Amino acid sequence: MSDTLTSSVAAPATAGTDARLADGSPPAVSIEVRDVTKVYGTRKILDAIRLDVFEGETLVILGGSGSGKSTLLRLMIGNVPPDGGDVVGLGKSLTRMTDGELVQYRKQIGVLFQSGALFNSMTVAENVALPLREHTDLPEETIEIVVKIKLEQVGLREHADKMPAELSGGMKKRAGLARAMSLDPKVLFYDEPSAGLDPVTSAEIDQLIIDLNKKLGITSVVVTHEMDSAFRIADRMVLLDRGKFVVSGTPAEMRNSTDPLVR
Repeated sequence: MSDTLTSSVAAPATAGTDARLADGSPPAVSIEVRDVTKVYGTRKILDAIRLDVFEGETLVILGGSGSGKSTLLRLMIGNVPPDGGDVVGLGKSLTRMTDGELVQYRKQIGVLFQSGALFNSMTVAENVALPLREHTDLPEETIEIVVKIKLEQVGLREHADKMPAELSGGMKKRAGLARAMSLDPKVLFYDEPSAGLDPVTSAEIDQLIIDLNKKLGITSVVVTHEMDSAFRIADRMVLLDRGKFVVSGTPAEMRNSTDPLVR
């Protein structure tokens, strides 16, 4: 683990700085952030940062307000372009993608937004079915089966016919997660999944993230400022401060860090 100021983070938690799989090969990379800079007005939000997200891991990006973590998330999902550098998602440069290619990329990722981003005029089941109806040619009977499976995975099968207004905060997050998983994404991005939740519900969402990663093998990128949550779910953690990575490591390594931002 590095306790010195650095903008380069490219080592998975399971293998230290010389990452290798059991057969000696390097791990596959799902998302690559290459010397990315992002500027808003006169303020440099991200300063030439580098980051690899490895296939199958749960990477937690920590940082306070204004650290640049939310901007980094938007860059990785292709919502905003970098002002310098590049983001490579699932083997392709996002900055070089056509609009059509970007649409195809987004079909291969899922995003759980902070609010859940459910459509209030639709039932839970209709919300989960929406990406399937918009982006696939599946028959309605198949869509209904997929929706039931996704709701079962997040513990909401009995609430399929409820409206979002009838759900608790934690249930809205679960419903949003079911929708994010509807197209069987290769990478799931979580934007502050514990925000606005009580400690018990927050721990339940954390466990759901752990279970989905373990059972489905989905690569997970979690943006949060919640240290307790980060330590529960992470395989690897990176800490952003003022647009640069300042420390990274496994949860065990981070607990032993002398960096005041971690402690």
